[in-house]
This record gives sequence, C-alpha cells and structure tokens, in this order.
Amino acid sequence: MRKVVLGRTNVKVSAISLGTWAYGGANTVGKFSVGWAGQSDEDSRKALLSAWQHGINHWDTADVYGEGRSETIIGNMWDKVPRKDIFLATKVGWDRGPHSHWYDPKHMLHNLDRSLNNLKTDCVDLVYLHHCNFGKNGEYFDGALEVIRKFKDQGKTRFIGLSDWSSDNILKYIERCDPDVIQPYRNVMDDNYIESGLSSYVNINNIGVCFFSPLKHGLLTGKYDKPTSFESGDHRSGIKDFASQTIVHKMKQNKALLDQRFANHSNPTMHGIVDALFNGVSSGCVLLGQRNTRQVEVAASLGNLMSEEDSSWVMSLYKPQNLQ
Repeated sequence: MRKVVLGRTNVKVSAISLGTWAYGGANTVGKFSVGWAGQSDEDSRKALLSAWQHGINHWDTADVYGEGRSETIIGNMWDKVPRKDIFLATKVGWDRGPHSHWYDPKHMLHNLDRSLNNLKTDCVDLVYLHHCNFGKNGEYFDGALEVIRKFKDQGKTRFIGLSDWSSDNILKYIERCDPDVIQPYRNVMDDNYIESGLSSYVNINNIGVCFFSPLKHGLLTGKYDKPTSFESGDHRSGIKDFASQTIVHKMKQNKALLDQRFANHSNPTMHGIVDALFNGVSSGCVLLGQRNTRQVEVAASLGNLMSEEDSSWVMSLYKPQNLQ
C-alpha cells in the first residue's frame, strides 16, 4: 500500500484509508436515517484485522457512528492490532444531546472523553470538528474551537481537523480553525474541491486532506441494475440518485467503459473512480468504507497514481452534461 505524508502532520498514512461509518450499523436520529444497514460486528472486526495486515494504517470513525458502536469495535481490537500501528481519527459535533444547537462546549467535552473511553486509548491521533454548522452567524465556532484546542493541549489528541460535506463551508472557517487535516466530501460525480479553491488553500498551507464517500455510498460502482430502496436506518434511503433509473443506468454504462480502459487492473472500476481522485493531490488520502475482508482486499489493490490523461478521462465521464 502506497503511503502519503498527511500534510504538516508529517505522518505517513495509507493512500487508501479506512472509513468506518458503516460499522455503526443502521441508525436513526428522529425521523432521519443516518447509518448503514446489514453490517455485522464480526464482519467489522475481521475487516479491521485484515486492513492492518494489508498496511491500511489510518482508521477513521466518529462518536455518532452507531452512537459509539463503531468506536467501541475499534477499541476492542488492540489485543490483535498494536495501537501504535494505527493513525486513529474520530470526530465530534453531530450529537447535540439536549441542546438546541450543535457544539455546546460541555457536551463536546463529554463526548470527546467518551470517545477516548470507547476507543480504549489515552490519545487519538486526530479529532475533527465533524461539520461547519456553527450557527447562523458562526456564533458557536469560537467555543467549539476552544474546546478542541484544549483537548489537544491536554495531550488527548495530536492533531485537529475540520470536516464538512461542502468544500465552500470548509473554506469559510479554515483560516480561523487552522486545521492540520481537512475531510471534505469528494467523488468523481460530486467534485467541487478544486473549483471551490479549497485545493489551492490546502496545497499552499501544507494541510492534510482525506476525501470521504469516494464511491458516493456505492452508487458509482455500477453494481445496481435498477432504482434501489434501503431499509429504515440506512442513510442511502435519502439519496435521490439511488432512485433515478437514468443515473443507475449511466453508472452501469460508465462501469463498462472503466472495465474496458483499465482491464489490466484487478479491480478496474474501483481503480478508475477512486484512484482518479489522487491526481494533483500531494498530501492526501481517500477514506474508503471497507465492510468485510473482501472489500479490504479490493481496497489494498488501490491507491496508486494514474496518469493525468486517465484521471481527466475518468472525471469527464461523470460531468453533469454527460449524466443526462
């Protein structure tokens, strides 16, 4: 597995890193589905062990994945996987508890300490502010940043991160936050990372970057033959593209093109849609969900650079005008 230096952290992590959102299983918050259905703890444990054996040394989780279930599964692995071998990241911010807004300082502190307990570690390597919803006028940002910086000063995290589904939202707060690492949503279909200016800021300031949801929750793999529905608790039930026959059919067509162009690769579709994201990214990794050992084996075949020509070709397949 190729290693990349995660920006100014100077830590070498696997180019394909492990996202563990699915390890929390199906979950709801009020009427909203926020988890992943069909995940067993045994599959999660086996995947974690296999990831370590394949050199995937960066594991990413969050306090709200299964309300601590994902963190707890990871925390119970240290009898099989040396803690020192893993660059471990978690997040805080989506659980607001009894409060009417996100990022209440006391609740953040409670959840951060709970994460350490779940993960069975005295210090995580990286803690993200999980999103940039800091109030209508950003009024909760300073308090949230103070909490996470204090957490670092106490030796409970080595680095601070900033995450959001929107590159524009991250840009709005990145200078004031001064994170060591950012985690933006990015895939070949939903890609505003370069256009927004976030890529330029990251490169100039040597910030680490970890892209999440590179498969658009599995849609980009082209494995679906028709519009698909998901059970309650699975966040994919709220993504309209899964219900579009046009999009599903286009993903199948693109899969055939990727399989043809990258026929010499053991996993041509995945190589195309994942490895295309590395072009022009010198300090970043891709967080790939790996729900079982088979998916870990696929992940281990990825992470190598492709030519600029190939990367541009892949990106062109998913431009809006080509998805009609």
